[in-house]
Amino acid sequence: MCTGGYVDTAQCQSEKNGKTRRQYPSIWSRQLKELRERNNLSQADVAKVLHCSQVAYGMYELGKRKLPIERLIMLAEFYHVSLDSLTGLSRE
Repeated sequence: MCTGGYVDTAQCQSEKNGKTRRQYPSIWSRQLKELRERNNLSQADVAKVLHCSQVAYGMYELGKRKLPIERLIMLAEFYHVSLDSLTGLSRE
């Protein structure tokens, strides 16, 4: 089942007609990767900031795992950006 705001690259089951449809990473997951790369950091570096594993962080970047608001706040503070910018609601 697909949920609003959280999408992944796997096949999702459409609740309306039973057909599958392809989902793509969300804006915020692409923002995570862009910010990390712009700051010359590895996934392991950012995972240390969030106190999680590199695998868990990688799943956030791929949009395969929901990122708790507490961790979004930690990332916004770490990168010195607003939550709006991090989530794609505005561009800083």
